[in-house]
Amino acid sequence: MPGKISGDAVETGRFSKEQWHAIISRFEDLNIYQTWPYDVLVHGESQVEHLVLKDHDRFLSAAQVRIKRVPALRSGVAYVRWGPLWIVKGTQRDPEIFRRAVRALKDEYVLRRGYLLRIFPALFQDQDQDLLSILTEEGYSQVRQKGRERTLLLNVDLPLPDLRKNLDQKWRNGLNRAEKNDLEVLEGEGQDVFEEFVHLYRDLLKRKNFRAPNDISDFSSIQKELPEGWKMRVFLCRSHGSPGAGAICSALGHTGLYLFGASNELGMATKGSYVIQWRIIQWLKESGAVWYDLNGINPEANPGTYRFKAGIAGKSGRDVFFLGPFESSVSIPGRMLSTLVNVFLPLSRRIRARAAVDPASRTGRR
Repeated sequence: MPGKISGDAVETGRFSKEQWHAIISRFEDLNIYQTWPYDVLVHGESQVEHLVLKDHDRFLSAAQVRIKRVPALRSGVAYVRWGPLWIVKGTQRDPEIFRRAVRALKDEYVLRRGYLLRIFPALFQDQDQDLLSILTEEGYSQVRQKGRERTLLLNVDLPLPDLRKNLDQKWRNGLNRAEKNDLEVLEGEGQDVFEEFVHLYRDLLKRKNFRAPNDISDFSSIQKELPEGWKMRVFLCRSHGSPGAGAICSALGHTGLYLFGASNELGMATKGSYVIQWRIIQWLKESGAVWYDLNGINPEANPGTYRFKAGIAGKSGRDVFFLGPFESSVSIPGRMLSTLVNVFLPLSRRIRARAAVDPASRTGRR
């Protein structure tokens, strides 16, 4: 069981898969990037830790942290992706809890260990400016980037007829035509349907000579370790028994996330992706999600995908920028690591971006 630090309000260490999932199931802002297998299976259990903030027996926040140690500097880098989690189910959004959460992370990894701490909370420029000021006050600085990460959020907490009416007119016309093509939609969470999508996805990469920003086999392994009710949902569209399009989504907490998408010539001819996306919207409503994150847009680098996603967002969507990654460091080794990370990480991303195209485009971010 993880040991306690800084009094009895903070627990840090390595929770088991069952312990960790029991804790984070309490949070409305739960997402796949904070689940146990996401970091453990890709980077190894020795590089993953957990930090939990409690007020007596009441959970306030939780964060899965990936550690990259640098023995030569007697320091390291602590990463938190789409965390900390801080909105407990059944409670109102409380900025002061967010403050306590990011303060606890800094106390442990920056002040106590001398690490460089880098967090990427799921916060947006159009609605979370109050949290930006908290991050600044708590000693975090925005990581300089050439361009802010950007995505589209669709409000699915509306009646289906309204959602369909609010689709972009051209996109709705495409959906209408697709529904006349006698297409079959297969969906599920098992390895058989997952592997069928993997074949479709890899055929897309091979046909277009693209390199994916991550290995989809990692997500196949993650799927096996996710508990029932948390597994990713796979959608496949077939025409006369032949697959033409597919997608993988995750629906945890209040936001559904589009992870992967693929289509072939048959799928493009029959507009199978339109049918799949409309079915995903229906599934998210059934799952109790409020938002559908279409997982990254870049109108300049990938205009075709942008137009497709913008059509889904239509009048019910928001075009939003993330507040961005933030970092904190106070020790000399930590500041040296900050310089190294800020120079070489953007360079490696630019190199990957030249070779990679994923219709869901943000799953490779670190």
